[in-house]
Amino acid sequence: MPAQSSSADASSADASCARASFGRGGSPGDLREVVQQELVARQLDEQIAGRFPVGRRLRVLDVGMGRGTQALRLARAGHQVTGLERDTEMISAAHAALAGEPEGIRERVRVVEGDGRDTGVHFLPGSFDVVLCHGVLMHVTEPDPLVAGLARMLAPGGLLSLLVRNGDAPAMRSGLRGDWAGALAAFGTPSPADDSDAGVRADRLADLTATLAGLGAPLHTWYGVRVFTDAAVDGSHVADSPGHPDDLAALLAVEERAGRTDPYRGVASLLHLCGVRG
Repeated sequence: MPAQSSSADASSADASCARASFGRGGSPGDLREVVQQELVARQLDEQIAGRFPVGRRLRVLDVGMGRGTQALRLARAGHQVTGLERDTEMISAAHAALAGEPEGIRERVRVVEGDGRDTGVHFLPGSFDVVLCHGVLMHVTEPDPLVAGLARMLAPGGLLSLLVRNGDAPAMRSGLRGDWAGALAAFGTPSPADDSDAGVRADRLADLTATLAGLGAPLHTWYGVRVFTDAAVDGSHVADSPGHPDDLAALLAVEERAGRTDPYRGVASLLHLCGVRG
C-alpha cells in the first residue's frame, strides 16, 4: 500500500502544479500571476464540484481567455471549452499552447475571435453551464451591459465566474510598500494605487452584487485574490523566492486561506465573484 503523502509534500506538489499550469498561460514565473492563476483555479474547482455532478462534462465559455490558462486547465479536466478573445496576439499564444496538448484535449477547445460585449452575436442564450470572465471588466468603461450578456449565456443553474479589480482596496499596494503619499491619493477612488495599472478601473463588491441580483444570477460566494502578494516588487518571479519551491507552497496556502477569510479578503487586490443563474 503506498505511503501517504505528508502535508508538506502535498504543498510542494501544489506549488509545482501552479508553476506548470501558468507556464502554459502567461509570463512564466511571474509571482503575482502564478498566485492569481492558481488561486482562481482552486476556487473554480471548489464551485464546480459543489454545483455539478461528478464526471459531468460541462460547456464552458471563457470570455477574454487571454493565453488560455484556465481554458486549457478545464479542457484537461474533460470539459468542452469555448474561448472568446479579441486580441490577435493572445489568440496566437492560445493556439500555440493548444498545439502542445494531446489531440483529445485539442478537440475540446474552440477559440473564437470576438469582443466579450458581443456574446449574443456568437452564441445562443443558455448555451453554457459555466461562463468565465477574468480580468476583463477592469478594461471596460461600462461593465453592466457586458455582465448582462454573460448572464444570458448561462443555462439555468449555471455558474458565472468574474475576476475583477477590487475597488475597495486601491491603496493597499502603495500602503504595503510604504508609499504613504500614493496610499493617501488612492483613498476614495477606484483608480489603481500606482502607475503599474494605469488606465485600469475597479469594481466594488456591493455594486456587482446588486448588478448580479438584478440579472437573475445572484452572488453565491466570493473570494479575495492576492491579499499579500501585491506587496512584492514589480517583476518578481517565483524563482526569486527564498526556499523555492517550498516558499511558494507556503505563500499559496496563506493566500488561499486569506482569500476566504474576513477581514483579509475584503482588501485583496482582486475579487473573484461567483454568481448562479436562477
